[in-house]
Amino acid sequence: MLQLQNARILRLSQSSTKSVLAPLCKFPPNLNNNPQNRDTSYLGAIQIGTPPQSFNVVLDTGSSDLWVTDKACTTCAQGTPSFNTAASTTFQRGQDATGQPVRVTITYGSGSVAGDLVRDTVVMGGFQVQRQPWLLVDQTSASLLDGTDAGIMGLAFSTIANTGATPFWQNLAQGGQLSTPEMGFWFTRFSNDRNAQQEEFGGIFTLGGQNQTLYKGNVEFLPLVTNVGRQTYWLLTISGITVNGKSVTLPSGNIAAIDTGTTLIGGPSAAVQAVYAQIPGSQPLSGNLAGFYGFPCETTVQINMAFGGKSWPINPQDMNLGRVSTGSAICAGGIFDLNAGSNIGEGGGNPNWVVGATFLKNVYSVFRYQPAAVGFAELSDTAGGSSGECYNLPCSFYSVAVVSTD
Repeated sequence: MLQLQNARILRLSQSSTKSVLAPLCKFPPNLNNNPQNRDTSYLGAIQIGTPPQSFNVVLDTGSSDLWVTDKACTTCAQGTPSFNTAASTTFQRGQDATGQPVRVTITYGSGSVAGDLVRDTVVMGGFQVQRQPWLLVDQTSASLLDGTDAGIMGLAFSTIANTGATPFWQNLAQGGQLSTPEMGFWFTRFSNDRNAQQEEFGGIFTLGGQNQTLYKGNVEFLPLVTNVGRQTYWLLTISGITVNGKSVTLPSGNIAAIDTGTTLIGGPSAAVQAVYAQIPGSQPLSGNLAGFYGFPCETTVQINMAFGGKSWPINPQDMNLGRVSTGSAICAGGIFDLNAGSNIGEGGGNPNWVVGATFLKNVYSVFRYQPAAVGFAELSDTAGGSSGECYNLPCSFYSVAVVSTD
């Protein structure tokens, strides 16, 4: 989930590398509740306070703030998990110079939140940061939360944190708690499963290293593009895109945020138009799907993306979001016009591409703190290869919480 600059499973290891299994949830709107509407958010479990209160939060490399909803939230849906300030003995509310609460608003590409800056103990996978600053949210846009989702854990750099706080993961890295200053992601795919529930097993998040059982070969690391001389988002340059084997001519300046909190792939208008120009029968969509393109549902669309090295294929299942309306022969595509299909505009320090789960389900991805880089590797057979199936086991195997010691 890209943050605008202007503006359940848990498996623990006793080593300093922890693996967090993140369930996926949510359906995007307006596409007939089609099975392709899954794989939209990937959640991980954290604990806040003393004694700890547990929450599922979106693991988001496209933003840098941690926030969880307040028990006093006035705009949250009924049943949204929320933090009880009175139940934590280590909770501290921030104050400005006049002794008033510090109010912060965060605007994302799909909505906004507002709340008070606070501090408390935060734990994830056995790692702990005491007095971690975070936002206790009492106002949210209606579309941001669903199911057991209680907030967002930002995994980008402190330079773009609206709260001004150092993110949890960065505190761990700077404090020497991580044996290796890396975060690894493997995401599962349920878009092809008509029996999938709203929340399913979503993959494995490895904090403090890599899970080498989930990829084969080497991780291809690509150095980050700096934004005005500093690290902000996890930025890479898109060096090439092919559609069914044909190269797409891209405009200059294709800087992409690699974003685990975004469902699809968004790009600048001219580049997205050039991608769909290679797909026979494609057409821009309108109304509540403005910014999206459609193509004949029987068409197999094979997209490859490169970021300066290897060209990585995207499973055609991930490019087909389902029929735009019941009985339609046109299906929506997984690459959309970022300028028309979200609140994100070009300029202001924002990247002009956002690369989310549509791409990331097809690779093992590693986010390295020092030297700063993003790496991709081919999925192992254990991880389902390009199919994204769960460990070659039925995903129902992971339907209950598991805590194990390696």
